[in-house]
Amino acid sequence: QVQLVESGGGLVQSGGSLRLSCAASGFTLDYYAIGWFRQAPGKEREGVSCISSSDGRIYYADSVKGRFTISRDNAKNTVYLQMNSLKPEDTGVYYCAAEVAHCGSYNRDYRGMPYWGKGTLVTVSS
Repeated sequence: QVQLVESGGGLVQSGGSLRLSCAASGFTLDYYAIGWFRQAPGKEREGVSCISSSDGRIYYADSVKGRFTISRDNAKNTVYLQMNSLKPEDTGVYYCAAEVAHCGSYNRDYRGMPYWGKGTLVTVSS
């Protein structure tokens, strides 16, 4: 059974850091691109970052460039999102999602990504 489980969310003050994890089971992450998305209350889900498996390309939303870092540890079947200098506008539920090889759906339409976790809540207080 394919499963993605996010962890690492929580409450942090503005300027603080969190590291989110996306652990996969039932399949090997080596062949999958993993995207991180977030959704704030009343807002559309938005892409935050994506790391491909095929060519190592990494994408970041402009709003998080220079503050967030995505990485993968294929041996642990886990992808991480290191979030530094957090701002209140980073608050939301963070989801990871998987698609084969490239960050295609991440860049075009996130609804095309076939596998999703249930999310982890990040709250940044001012």
